[in-house]
Amino acid sequence: MAAPEYYYNLATGQVEEGKVHGATNRMGPYPTAEAAAQALARAQDRNERWDAADAAWARDPEED
Repeated sequence: MAAPEYYYNLATGQVEEGKVHGATNRMGPYPTAEAAAQALARAQDRNERWDAADAAWARDPEED
């Protein structure tokens, strides 16, 4: 038997076990409900780090 998969539903803000709703409002799969519950916060943190890295890369070296 396969291990359960958990998803974070972007429309409801709820964690769901299995593919309850369509993929357009779903993040996952995650191995645990706890990991799914943290999905949005982890994605936001990752995006902020990537944005900072992009800004540093794009900065004109002559401005330093």
